[in-house]
Amino acid sequence: QLQLVESGGGLVQPGGSLRLSCTASGIIFGISAGNWYRQAPGKQRELVAAMSGDGTTRYADSVKGRFTISGDNAKNTVYLQMNSLKPEDTAVYYCNAQLRTSKSQLSNYWGQGTQVTVSS
Repeated sequence: QLQLVESGGGLVQPGGSLRLSCTASGIIFGISAGNWYRQAPGKQRELVAAMSGDGTTRYADSVKGRFTISGDNAKNTVYLQMNSLKPEDTAVYYCNAQLRTSKSQLSNYWGQGTQVTVSS
């Protein structure tokens, strides 16, 4: 079964750092684009970082300068490096990616979510 597997979440103190990873499990021919969303308690899911196939990145204003999205094609993985974490960053983080399953086909997948808690 083709899926996105997330890891790297956990508990961290304010000002700390975490790196989330999102790895495609199964046979693919690359990740065309990747995104990270988060959903805080009682709030709607929001886009926090996006990376296009050409490597162009975009960030929500609330995380710009602190978060970095990147990808490793050889590992079929998208990362989210989170620095200077704040309590308001606490949320479940979800990866989303377009996976190339053949030369002519792209399919959209979501990760299962990973909890990030920023607290002293």
